[in-house]
Amino acid sequence: MHPRLAEAKTLLSRLVAFDSVSDRSNLPVIDFIESYLAGHGAASRRAPNAEGDKAAILASIGPRADGGVVLSGHTDVVPIAGQPWSSDPYSLREKDGLLYARGACDMKGFDACVLAMAPALQAAALKRPVHIVLSYDEETTCLGSRDVIAWFGKDEPRPAAAIVGEPTMMAVADAHKSVASIRTTVIGHEAHSAMPQLGANAVAAAADIVSEIGRLAREYEKGPLDPRFTPPYSTLHVGRIQGGTARNILARECAFQWEFRGLPGAPTASALAKVAAYVDAVALPRLTRFVSDPTIATILEVDVPPLAAEPGSAAETLALMLVGSNRAVAVSYATESGHFQAAGIPTVVCGPGSIDQAHKPDEFVAESQLAACLAFLDRLAAELSR
Repeated sequence: MHPRLAEAKTLLSRLVAFDSVSDRSNLPVIDFIESYLAGHGAASRRAPNAEGDKAAILASIGPRADGGVVLSGHTDVVPIAGQPWSSDPYSLREKDGLLYARGACDMKGFDACVLAMAPALQAAALKRPVHIVLSYDEETTCLGSRDVIAWFGKDEPRPAAAIVGEPTMMAVADAHKSVASIRTTVIGHEAHSAMPQLGANAVAAAADIVSEIGRLAREYEKGPLDPRFTPPYSTLHVGRIQGGTARNILARECAFQWEFRGLPGAPTASALAKVAAYVDAVALPRLTRFVSDPTIATILEVDVPPLAAEPGSAAETLALMLVGSNRAVAVSYATESGHFQAAGIPTVVCGPGSIDQAHKPDEFVAESQLAACLAFLDRLAAELSR
């Protein structure tokens, strides 16, 4: 058993007790983290959002020098609504070496390990610093870390590498897909359903576009392919659609939300252009064949960049050495890693737990995974003390 495992579990119990679903303020959990770090001699700096109801936090331990390592996590979690949990999702439950709670795996387990290591990091003779970054809104926009990232190399020392602790079963992931959240709104023209020539059915037009997105999704299945990912192709998906007022009224409005998850090198703009071409050539002319005022508008709400593999980067070399492996993997889910990489900071993903447990009822992280993460952080501290 790792000597700091009990402290990590205690901290995890405290962290999961905060209901920090992304649509709510994360300031209570940030207050707790800031107080905990201050109690161990680590000062923190906040990066609030525009509304002031959320904040990311940066705490650096060690000398104020370039060449350190970022340990990045997020404080928000996904909702529990409609999920059949076996116990209180905000109360840590332990059974057979598994720790159950919302966020236990994704990703307060990593956060707890990093915080549990703060006293050891303070006591170590670090020659390069550890930068602890804990963000907000990762589960919705992945934008909550960008203000802190912008500090590095300006008014904060520039790190040599970043490790984002999303669940990978402590494997080192050097690549992940992008994810874009997109909303299309169709405005038609109401009329009696018995007189379709007097109106424009927004639901029908939306259904046509959704069908085309499905066809394009099948085209992406044919390639380009990258066998490192599961599935090995870029994906399109429509997750929500809403419109119309009654069965016998041509719908005036229909909106649907869809996403594109692209392999590195497959830009979101290419998927948007393909859908836009169909809208311009087919959907809009069909919608306006009787009346001229209907419109179709598509908005890119969020575009999270991919993490592109950089073989031999400082982050990959360091992380592989710390886990004792010579091979990196790729993951299909998106993280904040792409923002670090876009800022010129070599980045990998490596954290405790399995993504298979994330976002589900009875989410859990294994105690053994927390112990492995703590051992990883021990080795990191030793490496930064050389």
